[in-house]
Amino acid sequence: MSEKEEFSKDIIDHISKLALLDLSEDEKEKLSQELGDILNYFKKLNDLDTSDVKPTTHPIEGLKNVFREDIPKKSLTNEEALRNAKHKKDGYFKAPRILKE
Repeated sequence: MSEKEEFSKDIIDHISKLALLDLSEDEKEKLSQELGDILNYFKKLNDLDTSDVKPTTHPIEGLKNVFREDIPKKSLTNEEALRNAKHKKDGYFKAPRILKE
């Protein structure tokens, strides 16, 4: 790969299709440059000498999960949950389709 990484038009088209984005040619060009810059930054990080750096399992030492007792309690009824919903159908929230066929 070249010293300055660039993403091809085919890769940008594929990414935008997966993300369901309609990008203009200017946006695709800008995205290609920005993704290339990010990748080049990570390449710079790979060049750093980390031989004297101890591996860590978590950045905050001594951190522990705090669990609470799982106590069941009364929740909303279906009618209460749907009371202020603008769109509902058959006892469920109705939302617009987000995936193309």
